[in-house]
Amino acid sequence: MIRALYTAASGMSAQQMNLDTIANNLANSSTTGFRQLRLQFQDMVYQNLITPGAAQSQSTVSAGLQIGLGTKPVATEVIMTQGPLNETDNQYDVAISGAGFFQVQRPDGTIAYTRAGQFHLNNQGTIVTTEGDPLLPNITIPPNAGAITITPYGVVNATLPGQQNPSQLGQIQLATFPNPGGLESMGSNLLQATLSSGDPVLGNPGGSEGLGTLQQNYLENSNVDVVTEFVQMVLAQRAYESNSKVIKAADDMYSQVNNMTR
Repeated sequence: MIRALYTAASGMSAQQMNLDTIANNLANSSTTGFRQLRLQFQDMVYQNLITPGAAQSQSTVSAGLQIGLGTKPVATEVIMTQGPLNETDNQYDVAISGAGFFQVQRPDGTIAYTRAGQFHLNNQGTIVTTEGDPLLPNITIPPNAGAITITPYGVVNATLPGQQNPSQLGQIQLATFPNPGGLESMGSNLLQATLSSGDPVLGNPGGSEGLGTLQQNYLENSNVDVVTEFVQMVLAQRAYESNSKVIKAADDMYSQVNNMTR
């Protein structure tokens, strides 16, 4: 009975964290480029009352007698499915259709990765994120440049005074990873590489690395499916209730044992 109390308590604790993850997904259902998170669970250590495979006699082998001791959260996976694209009227808004991440440089010099293509210009004409982090490779737009066009393959062109043909100002590169689900969320729509994600592989959009293409005047919405998250929330709530009933049942049984001496 004591084991049941702690086992059920581990289930309640795990479902609390599961609900926290679902709440974060729902809170970011309208966040540009947000990637849904999914909590993964793992069963805990088992108590072997009879070890499986132990000899019961010279002719029989035991199937074993084990008691599980609960569950625990072990990982938060980033789900990399494509989010829907939303058309905008900003020529610096860019969405990725397919695999890949924009590269941005953080103030400390490190490189982060994002799917949020809400770009604009800083006071030096450099393309930056909403946080002011410059896009890598750096692309600077002259102050007298005309209409800006960004091709599906990442070429940034602009019409300059005195020129009839557009001039190429830069090339947007994307990054991909052997395991994108292993990226670590940093907040501010940014992800960073980890040992689990592997090292980034750089290339031009639509290139041989399997990278997606770019869509100018579009933004990628969050890939959170609100209906699915509500279903997962109901399941988490029912699992939490079930574990709480196990605790009540174990407590009732323990109470009956204590009352046997009266």
